[in-house]
Amino acid sequence: MTTPDAPPFRPTPQRIDLTKFAWLSIAAAIVTISLKAGAWVMTGSVGLLSDAAESVVNLVAAVVALIALRVAIRPATERFLYGRAKAEYFSAAVEGVMIFVAAAVILVTSVERFLNPQPLENVGWGLAISVVASLINGGVALVLLRAGRQHNSITLRADGKHLMTDVVTSAGVLFGVGLVALTGWDRLDPIVAFAVGVNIIITGIGLISESVSGLLDKALPDEENEVIAEILRRRTDGTVTFHGLQTREAGQQKYMNVHVLVPDEWTVKQGHDYIEELEHELMRAMPALTVLTHLEPISDPASYEDIPEAHVPIHGDDDANLRPPA
Repeated sequence: MTTPDAPPFRPTPQRIDLTKFAWLSIAAAIVTISLKAGAWVMTGSVGLLSDAAESVVNLVAAVVALIALRVAIRPATERFLYGRAKAEYFSAAVEGVMIFVAAAVILVTSVERFLNPQPLENVGWGLAISVVASLINGGVALVLLRAGRQHNSITLRADGKHLMTDVVTSAGVLFGVGLVALTGWDRLDPIVAFAVGVNIIITGIGLISESVSGLLDKALPDEENEVIAEILRRRTDGTVTFHGLQTREAGQQKYMNVHVLVPDEWTVKQGHDYIEELEHELMRAMPALTVLTHLEPISDPASYEDIPEAHVPIHGDDDANLRPPA
């Protein structure tokens, strides 16, 4: 029953090494720290100081991302039978916490400077240097976000969002410093810096929320669940049907398990061959998918008593296949 050209079953799809993107983020952080620190020294702007402080956080976060990606790509062992893909979620959580640290530094510094304003110097050169740093961060952020979506890496998405937040921060700081130069009102600089700090906190909350969802075995996105359900619907013909579909993701890896109900008279080999063919079709549609199946006789009422409370509907919410045939 198995098609002759079906690919071999791969219980653990090959993970892709994404560490080159972390190295790119580290290099960008080092360059932008140097540029922004120089801009702060030249101008004395607390806004530019807060911008440089966030770039230091970017560097720490990029190093954490590198470590997480190295751990996540390691193969499964006797101790870690499912691999270490969830290391990416820890990285995103750490990055969210680091964003809070950067925001705290920015908020405290901006309040102090608001109470004790100081005039800015060499504003033109400081702004020019910050613009160059922002362009570098923006370019790297786009690369990381694209790679994160392509490879379903929360680590790269988190790092990309963090760098994009840095770009927004820099834009706000440049706006504030420019207004100070135009109006001469020195307190505008810390006011903008404070607003930037609040925006960074919002980003940090989003990253931590996403990492916690992943650690709690969040289901695959709706569109991917629909791809799986559609394949199962096409194979439901009255002879074979399915129920109890569950899905989850861990970093780059995707997992599903489903109960396969087959005719009572099928032999073990017939059931095995059918499942092999089904697994190959699912993995051709989603190459990063690991499939776990449970074979059951279609007419046995006990086959319908072990359906998980939480599952992905295959035939709709009012699923007629959740009870034995009459």
